[in-house]
Amino acid sequence: MKGIANYGVFKDYITVADLGCSSGTNTLLVVSNIIDIVHEVCQENNREVPQFHVCLNDLFRNDFNTIFKSLPDFYANLKKNKGEAFGPCFVSAVPGSFYGRLLPNKSLHLVHCATSNQWLDL
Repeated sequence: MKGIANYGVFKDYITVADLGCSSGTNTLLVVSNIIDIVHEVCQENNREVPQFHVCLNDLFRNDFNTIFKSLPDFYANLKKNKGEAFGPCFVSAVPGSFYGRLLPNKSLHLVHCATSNQWLDL
């Protein structure tokens, strides 16, 4: 996250994609860690923390409703840990295979893939 200190990568928002996010309890853990790092770096550099747009991706059969049901607690924890002025953080589902196009060109600032990349034929 070195380049974040320059703030040239984004100004108002940062878009993060989690490929193969699944639907378990750890789904939003990575997102939370990314937000923590960006928040910390922005504070250290006297920068305004950007808004976050998080795109959670998995195959169509994934139960995204389980993730969405956990969002109120996720948002409450963000407010508790970062302050009432923090936000907003938008979370959306992007179902489909990442073998094809999921999002528009140049729309992502950070892409995370924890375990799904072992299926890629590189």
